[in-house]
Amino acid sequence: PSLTLHFVICKMGMLPVMYIHRQSAYLLGQHGRIADIPIDHPSCSKQHAVFQYRLVEYTRADGTVGRRVKPYIIDLGSGNGTFLNNKRIEPQRYYELKEKDVLKFGFSSREYVLLHESSDTSEVDRKEDEDDKEEEEVSDS
Repeated sequence: PSLTLHFVICKMGMLPVMYIHRQSAYLLGQHGRIADIPIDHPSCSKQHAVFQYRLVEYTRADGTVGRRVKPYIIDLGSGNGTFLNNKRIEPQRYYELKEKDVLKFGFSSREYVLLHESSDTSEVDRKEDEDDKEEEEVSDS
């Protein structure tokens, strides 16, 4: 199944699902003219990180070698870092991404969740509902 990068909780409300299977790599950053996925936060670099599909070999149960495409993230030496599941990753090193991994860039509070088309999103939907309730309570006071 193709993978989607799903924008989840953000201060400005829910962003649409972004399908990221049409290219082999996507540049994330503030540089609007060249970034495939713009990150509009002052703590993010112009060319912050790259999401990339890579062909990797693996050994099957029968001992034969197979190849499959997997998603990876690499920080391009950004000033304020890239975070994978709330841990800052080392720059210039590829990290394999798994379903429901959470990415954050710089000091932005926006979270990016990697989902398959067939992913169970009930957990994500529940978190969005909780955030909507918190926003309503804040605006009522």
